[in-house]
Amino acid sequence: QVQLVESGGGLVQPGGSLRLSCAVSGLRSLRSDDYAIGWFRQAPGKEREGVSCMSMNEGSTTYYTDSVKGRFIISRDNAKNTVYLQMNSLKPEDTAVYYCAARLGLTRRASSDYNYWGQGTQVTVSS
Repeated sequence: QVQLVESGGGLVQPGGSLRLSCAVSGLRSLRSDDYAIGWFRQAPGKEREGVSCMSMNEGSTTYYTDSVKGRFIISRDNAKNTVYLQMNSLKPEDTAVYYCAARLGLTRRASSDYNYWGQGTQVTVSS
């Protein structure tokens, strides 16, 4: 059974940092390292938005939505089957529930291309 578990959310002041983690289990047995992880977020009253994504393969390309470029960094630890989202210089508009999602195969940006989802973790940026 595929499971994704996010952690690391919380309340932070503007300008602060948080690191989200997404631990993946169950996919490795299907196809070693040949899957992609995406981070998405959804604020109250807004549609779900793609934040960043990357493949678990070596040398893969990473993608960031324009609003987080230069502030957020996606990374992975293949040995732990974990993907991280380091969020720096946080702004109130970054407040949302953050989800990680997984798909087999190449990286995609659209949430509809992802089959497996975590439960989400709340990030609140406020003074």
